[in-house]
Amino acid sequence: MSDRTFSDAVADPYDAPPLSFTDREDRTIEVRAYDGSDEEMEALVEMYDAFDPSDRAQGIPPGREDRIRDWLENILDEDCLNVIAWDGGEVAGHATLVPDGDAYELAIFVHQTYQRAGIGTRLIKALLGYGRVSGVEKVWLTVERWNRAAVGLYQTVGFETSDAESFELEMTIRLAEPPDEEGG
Repeated sequence: MSDRTFSDAVADPYDAPPLSFTDREDRTIEVRAYDGSDEEMEALVEMYDAFDPSDRAQGIPPGREDRIRDWLENILDEDCLNVIAWDGGEVAGHATLVPDGDAYELAIFVHQTYQRAGIGTRLIKALLGYGRVSGVEKVWLTVERWNRAAVGLYQTVGFETSDAESFELEMTIRLAEPPDEEGG
């Protein structure tokens, strides 16, 4: 576990799912919390199986269906928070918050046919809104420093760089005030 630093400032509030919007390609996108159904699991497997290998980062998502299923079983666990962006019955993107000590790690994936349409920004904001109403106080992520589009997206949403000493940037955001500590 690293010594992550989090801003004392609390991020802007974000709307929690369900919500819908029109993306830059004029598609109606609906963002919903993962419901645990077999249908949603299979739709996620299908999206990740068709995911462009050049868009994989830090080894995820995995590249084979059996590994995709194993990975999804871990991040779709009841302790994790997951939201899915839908274009009708097709998954356009998926974002997750995975518990890690006193914070949650964020990961987001937008299928290549839906990138650069504003879906990633809305998906992250919906996930952070869902996290806040679910009691999540702090969120962190890592991103490859050369991935300028992702770094810009995270900064736009409110993440701040907390560690820049490797080829990856660690970024953090605070969703809620820390609990009051008496006697300090």
